[in-house]
Amino acid sequence: MDNSIQSAKDLDINIDDSAIEAKQIAGITDWVAKHLNGKVTGIKRLERWRPQWKVSYSADGKNNAVLFRGNRSIAGKQDLQFEMEVMQALEANGIKVPHIYGWVDSPKAFVMDWIETEDRAPGMLHTAIENPSTMSDERWQAMLTYMDHLAKMHAVPVDEFTHIKRLSHPPKTATEIALHTTERMYSVGKQAGNIDPPLEYLQQWLRRNVPEHRTKASFIAGDAGQFMSAGTDVLALLDFEIANIGDTHWDLACFRGRHPYENMGDIPSLYRRYAEVSGDEVDLRVVGYHTVAFLQLSGIGATFFMQPNAHGGNWIEGVLEYASITRRSYEAIAELHGITLDYNLHLPEPTIKRWEDSGLEKLTVDIERLPTSSVFESWERDLLHAIPKFLLNHARYRDWFEKETVADVNHLTGKSCGDLATADEAVQAIIAKADPAQDEALIRLLHRRILRFSMLIAGTDPDDKNPLFHKLDPILNA
Repeated sequence: MDNSIQSAKDLDINIDDSAIEAKQIAGITDWVAKHLNGKVTGIKRLERWRPQWKVSYSADGKNNAVLFRGNRSIAGKQDLQFEMEVMQALEANGIKVPHIYGWVDSPKAFVMDWIETEDRAPGMLHTAIENPSTMSDERWQAMLTYMDHLAKMHAVPVDEFTHIKRLSHPPKTATEIALHTTERMYSVGKQAGNIDPPLEYLQQWLRRNVPEHRTKASFIAGDAGQFMSAGTDVLALLDFEIANIGDTHWDLACFRGRHPYENMGDIPSLYRRYAEVSGDEVDLRVVGYHTVAFLQLSGIGATFFMQPNAHGGNWIEGVLEYASITRRSYEAIAELHGITLDYNLHLPEPTIKRWEDSGLEKLTVDIERLPTSSVFESWERDLLHAIPKFLLNHARYRDWFEKETVADVNHLTGKSCGDLATADEAVQAIIAKADPAQDEALIRLLHRRILRFSMLIAGTDPDDKNPLFHKLDPILNA
């Protein structure tokens, strides 16, 4: 993601979906004919927060398929081109990624081999809540094999990527290696006005706890752990949109960040396998640090899902990920500091607000009745339906959430803040002092805040059976 993220004023809200779809189909059909000498026989848009199409075609009497991978509505202008160039560099160095066929201007996408594999969940929290991810014995063996591929990828010389604009100036010092990715995301979030006290503290903590002994920069996937498999075989590594040059332990941290929404199995066993095949000892405290860094980046990224005028996107996933990811960031810090967190929180009886209740209930009923089509799939209707359901809970529990948060801040500061905005200013002032003596109190306070927000979303007390409340698995004493 870069500073060219589109603002609402740059976006066209008068959109003809049918015309867009017709133009996309025409562009895909023409590109396949021109570059693959093929005739399109089927186009299926995939359930993701970015536009992607499985395109089936016939050429020379054979049936084939490719994936057209488009750009997310919230992405920077060069993000898609960047990912394509990274995958081309990886393929040139013998890394098992889908072959790239080229760039498409309309729809803006790049084309790669379609990898036929077992069905996998799209990796989103709202789907995990309804259909928890599982780990088969065969997928687990493939996970272990993936660590071999990850180690091989980390061993590709950094110079193989410096022709790519975003990777042209690799970080050199321990501080640059640890912080350059998170500082960039923090800066983008700050410009957008998306950095609240919980996210502010995370960045300040990262700055004060850099692992100074980590001075080797390597290519990293950025969102590691994503690959296609069939049985026990690893078919292809994928998803390099936030690839970077950094510490390999960032990628190891990704497994903790993604699990269990996407089941990664026995994380410590994966780390032992990585150490065995790479020859590099895994420093679990450094993995803990980069767990905070990876989750901080992901938490800020989630706030951009909620751009109201962006075509497509996934507003409710942004809310869910912000709440869950940010809370788990504090669990990672608490483990490193040996702090016990409080989960013994309880929702009050809901406060029914007449007009909000009636209007939002009406929206949930009518959205369920909306017809679906190829331009408005049933899964898109489900995402839309989830928004008024969230707002209904927000209306019922908002006053409780704000009252409890303000009370926590007043207890910490000794002040008498009357509202959440004033309380936020008071907390920001303490965070800015960067006083380690305040860490434990701030960690506990901000964790409770995010946990309460998760309770507001779910409309329940913390529930271990609900993925929204899944705690980060510890690793230091695992």
